[in-house]
Amino acid sequence: MDYKKVFTFAGAFIAYLIGSGFATGQEVLQYFTSYGYWGIAGVLVTLLLLMYVGYSFITVGQREQFERGSDIYKYYCGNILGNFYDYFSIVFIYLSFIVMVAGAGATLNQHYGQPVVVGGTIMTIIVTLVVLMGLNKIVDIIGKIGPIIVFMSIAVGAITLFMNFGHIGEASRSIPDMNIMQASSNWFMAATSYVGFCMLWLASFLASMGATADSKKQAGMGAIIGATLFSIAVGVVAMGLLSVIELVGKSEIPMLIMSGNISPFLATVFSIIVYCGIFTTAVPLLWSASSRFTEDKSKNFKVLTIVLAVVGLIVGVKLPFSKLVNVVYVLNGYVGAALLVIMIVKDIKKIVTKTASEEEAA
Repeated sequence: MDYKKVFTFAGAFIAYLIGSGFATGQEVLQYFTSYGYWGIAGVLVTLLLLMYVGYSFITVGQREQFERGSDIYKYYCGNILGNFYDYFSIVFIYLSFIVMVAGAGATLNQHYGQPVVVGGTIMTIIVTLVVLMGLNKIVDIIGKIGPIIVFMSIAVGAITLFMNFGHIGEASRSIPDMNIMQASSNWFMAATSYVGFCMLWLASFLASMGATADSKKQAGMGAIIGATLFSIAVGVVAMGLLSVIELVGKSEIPMLIMSGNISPFLATVFSIIVYCGIFTTAVPLLWSASSRFTEDKSKNFKVLTIVLAVVGLIVGVKLPFSKLVNVVYVLNGYVGAALLVIMIVKDIKKIVTKTASEEEAA
């Protein structure tokens, strides 16, 4: 067992999910904190489902060695529905890249007062350069950055929670009157939708990453560790945001408000952390969109990557970040949740068939 590779897989899993939504706090606010105490139940549901889908995607990729990571949709859904998910997920992944660009612009705008186009342009240039290096380099780079960002997010959330623990009860009661943007009408559907959009991000990427694993155990352990650490971070940040909900409820970048409430210097440090978090998700999103239609690191791949990056920048700096998160993630989350049901049904059928075969053999 190469534990270095296990933790690189776990780090890449975490880094892919961090993105502008989690790193800024906007995603956690809409999907979990906005439901008060019930948001924690949503985090537990998210943990269980992410462990299941992460383990499934990466181990199937390791076993099947797909020609393209997106072939995993056909594995679960058959050719017709699989093709639908294949193309739908690519559209969603590219829209999510645009959300990352918008988040980068909003981060520098809120903390440094820079025009949105400045933060979006810097992020787009850096992301494009890294994507052009290819998948192996991407996994190596973001796999090392991801755990650092999670640690910092947990630290800020935990400190905020400790400082304001006595306010949680009052904050939870005041949420219904604050008109905070929510991902769904109830906490359970919000958690399911959250895992759904994460799945459409993860499927192709984890299947491709799993193909590079030395064994099923190595791949599966990486996914489980990644899902666990990410979910813990979500839970701590959600509780931290809840404890200062009056301050962050209407903010575009809640994590900057929360860290600034601890220390102005920490807010500056965290603005960099947020930017790095956006980077770690924007890179595999752009790579996934380009590699779906061209071969990794080929000339066509490089041209398409640059074109997609430029178009994404133009659109991303024109639209409000919080609204993009609400519309793009929530809509696609329900389509992803349908895929979750299909996966569960397929796995149940496999277990029943295997059990029946063993009984016949006995």
